[in-house]
Amino acid sequence: MADDDRISRRSTLEGLGALGAVTFLGPTTSRGEGNAPGIVDSDINGVRGEILKKVLQTPFIDTHEHLIEEKDRLNGTAHGRVKSDDWTMLLSHYLDSDMITAGMPDEQSKRFFSPEVDAVDKWRLLKPFWPAIRNTGYGQAVRIAIKSLYGVDGLSDESIRQVQAGYEKARRPGFYKRILRDLSGVESAQVNCLERPLKESAQPTLLMQDLSIVGMFRGPAFDAFGGPTGIDVTSLSDWHRVIDWWFHKYARYAVAVKSQDAYSRDIDYRQAPAEKVEAVFKKVLNKEPHTAEEGKSLEDHLFFYAVRKAAEADLPVKLHTGYYAGADYMPLSRLIRNPGSATDLCRSVPNTRFVFMHICYPYYEEMISIAKHYTNAFIDMCWAWIINPVAAKDFLKKYLVAAPANKILTFGGDYIPVEPVLGHAAIARRGITLALAELVEEGWVTLNDAMAMIDPIMHGNARSIFRLTDKAKALENAPWTTHTG
Repeated sequence: MADDDRISRRSTLEGLGALGAVTFLGPTTSRGEGNAPGIVDSDINGVRGEILKKVLQTPFIDTHEHLIEEKDRLNGTAHGRVKSDDWTMLLSHYLDSDMITAGMPDEQSKRFFSPEVDAVDKWRLLKPFWPAIRNTGYGQAVRIAIKSLYGVDGLSDESIRQVQAGYEKARRPGFYKRILRDLSGVESAQVNCLERPLKESAQPTLLMQDLSIVGMFRGPAFDAFGGPTGIDVTSLSDWHRVIDWWFHKYARYAVAVKSQDAYSRDIDYRQAPAEKVEAVFKKVLNKEPHTAEEGKSLEDHLFFYAVRKAAEADLPVKLHTGYYAGADYMPLSRLIRNPGSATDLCRSVPNTRFVFMHICYPYYEEMISIAKHYTNAFIDMCWAWIINPVAAKDFLKKYLVAAPANKILTFGGDYIPVEPVLGHAAIARRGITLALAELVEEGWVTLNDAMAMIDPIMHGNARSIFRLTDKAKALENAPWTTHTG
């Protein structure tokens, strides 16, 4: 990675100066909503103060985002992922789910995010539900972002015009780099594009990319994955060639491969030979009826084909586990099986590095044991800090005295809009500080040991696991751009 792309500890601390005052010094004494909670004044001396200072000085490698390209945000060509280009954009991913589960009717939610409704008038739609959701992790991330970006202490009748004015002022060319690097202390982010298998980003070393594999085996996605290759698919071997094409084109530039298939099924993939599923593939290709068991066998075969290609390219395999985004459809009876299925995967292909995402919340104790036992298992805390910040803090605290510290990744914002990443990063820094400080205060580790963990868990592990130095060099010369992030 080029020297000017690396964030020094000094520049990180300077960039986080205002944010630190907002987020880490705790609630104000104002009669209004006040700042999002933080580390209170009494905590910034002694052990907690030393740890906090280093955590603030240390850059993150952000290991999971769904960020839209900046130019698409600015010109409005975000392919339906942008609900409304106003202050409600900050609430449009994740906090919109809390709005629904707090009782906001679907029709009211649609109006809230509609570009047809005046931006200021939208506050009246949210106001009855805001007290119930403002302190969730999703709510706190948005509150921190609003305070840090727009200088507004909270959402209210009096502040909403200032929030909208701040949104319009901040949304300018270069605002991704300002929010991610300058304010959030993020050296680079890894993006799982939701619109195509891999996004050829205009900021390649800032917005590094995962290669999506889910469409290679679920479906399969004949148009999205087959179309760009120009391969005439008439057989299973042709589809293997399609998968090969994507790896040949992008494996050098991708940091990992990613699948969120756990939203639709258990991750209990089983090895299935090509001859067993060839006939099933023909049925699927020709849109002929087939059984659920046949469909699973085909998915399993293609999953392992893609996983083998990832291993050949030395790409870790990122898998969604645990909690679902959205509302009113998550089957916990299936999610509870994710950890057991994860161990089966680790045994099945020991030469593949699996990154199990989101700590499998709420079944996170089991994930610690997986990382402790399996050489090829790594755990990513992406999204976890805003699903449940207290549980995430407890998870990290327990993890660090149970499993190897070089196998944990501690931050991924997991957002479509960029602004709340700022709030999420602040929450993560607070949680990391508290987890380490509590371990020291309770006598489980020394202060020196805690301080030595900070660099690895915030960026060093990610740099090693995803070979980011090599990837940055490749991306600087990527054929789709000559720019660096």
